[in-house]
Amino acid sequence: MEPRSISIAEFQSCHFLVGIVLALCITQVSSTTNETDKLSLLAFKAGIAKDPLNVLSLWNDSMGFCQWYGVTCGRRHQRVTVLDLHSHKLSGSISPYIGNLSFLRELSLGNNNFDHEIPPQISRLSRLRILQLEYNSLVGEPENISACSKLVTLILNYNQLTGTIPTQVASLSNLRIFSLYRNNLTGSMPSSIGNLSSLEWLSLTENYLVGSIPPVLGHLPKFQNFDVGVNKLSGPIPTGILNLSSLISIDVGNNQLRGSLPADIGFTLPNLEFFSISMNLFEGQVPPSISNWTKLEVLQLATNKLSGKMPSLENMHELQKFTNFQNQLGYGKHQDLNFICSLTNATKLEALSIFSNSFDGVLPKCIGNLSTTLTIFDVSQNRIFGEIFRQIENLVNLEVLIMNGNKFSGVLPSNLGNLRNLSVVQLNDDYLGGTIPSSLGNQTKLTLLLRSNPFRTV
Repeated sequence: MEPRSISIAEFQSCHFLVGIVLALCITQVSSTTNETDKLSLLAFKAGIAKDPLNVLSLWNDSMGFCQWYGVTCGRRHQRVTVLDLHSHKLSGSISPYIGNLSFLRELSLGNNNFDHEIPPQISRLSRLRILQLEYNSLVGEPENISACSKLVTLILNYNQLTGTIPTQVASLSNLRIFSLYRNNLTGSMPSSIGNLSSLEWLSLTENYLVGSIPPVLGHLPKFQNFDVGVNKLSGPIPTGILNLSSLISIDVGNNQLRGSLPADIGFTLPNLEFFSISMNLFEGQVPPSISNWTKLEVLQLATNKLSGKMPSLENMHELQKFTNFQNQLGYGKHQDLNFICSLTNATKLEALSIFSNSFDGVLPKCIGNLSTTLTIFDVSQNRIFGEIFRQIENLVNLEVLIMNGNKFSGVLPSNLGNLRNLSVVQLNDDYLGGTIPSSLGNQTKLTLLLRSNPFRTV
């Protein structure tokens, strides 16, 4: 009899039966034997719908299960302690029999295509310290994870988890890294997070969280990274958080937070490397004390209601990105832009964007002394007047130059075409005249040049 091909439905039925048989076998094996671990791994394999890299092809009796790809066993008991199959394009569901790997300390399945819910049986993994399931398509609520009381690292980024952050998270007393970035979580931030005395990293960015930031977070002695941007949080940033000298990163951008920045913030947060309050409702002045942030790499103050004088940033030698657009900064003096000269000490600066403010005065010649790493320079929609100085040609890696919406006068510098990396130029001011430098015609990367009527081409 010739072999016949089987249908997809028959294949799926067989696949399901294999899982049932394995499950029945597992229930008949004592949980104290390593045979339990082997059958649990086979049940996990049975839940994999696609394995395009064939990483599980050798999960068979040709070798002991402790030698299977991605599996690590303890030397003493020969029980599975690590299952690491991250970034292997696996698809399917995570088998509930993963909960029978009672010696498991690390489960890393990130950057795959797992779907369905996180099996509640994971709560039985009392020895689990690291759980990384990021970059998958997991659904449901993360409610059973809190039973894994020894967790140190919990990373569930980039999934489709819903519901609220469980208040029982307080039971994870050893947790250092807690990340639920980019999911569909709702509700408020539970104040019980403040009981995680070992917490170093909290990332809840890009969810749908509402309410205020719990003040109790300001009592975490080891807190380093506080990232809750792109939510719907309201109210002020608790004073306690702004007094945590251990903090390295604060990202609260794109919320509905309000209030003003404390005058001493530059002294109370001496170790900051990242600070973003963009797209909120903050008002008042930018405190001069921020110049003490000598380790700062990113400063994002854009789209608030900040006003007054922009202070010196002369001590920010590590600064790479400074965005302070769409505020009300400037105090109507010709020295409004002097702070730009303080940025000549930032030798790694890549982006400077201060458009849509009320900065007055001439553009200082010190722009020619800004870092040659600068790729974005946007001072549009202010009250800047005077000439565009030749020194701008020193910014040899500039890609985006936007200066329109001001009161620049005179002619364009003839050496503007020497900036060979320019791809976007906007200089359409009614007070500029003369000719467009012919050297711009040699630009191979230039995709946009906006000009107004006074210009003539040559």
